[in-house]
Amino acid sequence: MGSYYVMIEMPDLNGTGKRILYPQFAQIKQVSTHQLAENIRGKSTFSEGEIEGLIRMMAHELVHELAQGHSVKLDGIGIFTPSLALQPGKEREETDGEGGRRNARSILVGNVNFRADKKLVQEGNLYCRPVRASWKPRRSSQKYTAEERLHLAQQYLETHPYITVADYRKLTGLLRT
Repeated sequence: MGSYYVMIEMPDLNGTGKRILYPQFAQIKQVSTHQLAENIRGKSTFSEGEIEGLIRMMAHELVHELAQGHSVKLDGIGIFTPSLALQPGKEREETDGEGGRRNARSILVGNVNFRADKKLVQEGNLYCRPVRASWKPRRSSQKYTAEERLHLAQQYLETHPYITVADYRKLTGLLRT
């Protein structure tokens, strides 16, 4: 069975004002650890439990190494690299030394970046047989003009200290893109 894709409309990043189309996988389902273990079991002599245990142990060791500031390379899969962030509510240090200094307790792992191994991408292309989906992707709402959306956001900010992308989407009916 082929994978489905849809064509997504995005503004041109070159600032020409044109909108361009690009292909995107239509995410139909997400495979769980259990399902992945079941698939691997069918191709090996290991039990599902052993495979799930190994995956969980790898995740635990990955966390341990990333917390130490190490990047982790899994051959044929890719490289995981930790990135740091400030604790919520902590202010950034000023370059001129005026503000407060951050200590280690105010810094945490904010995200983990993943860079796929080229071999993983190449092998993925061997199995990829995309089929254009028969459905159209959801479009952003045309319910409000740009001025009306700005007014909605300003009204929201009168009673809230900040607005998240998710909040803005709920207010305006726009998609994340």
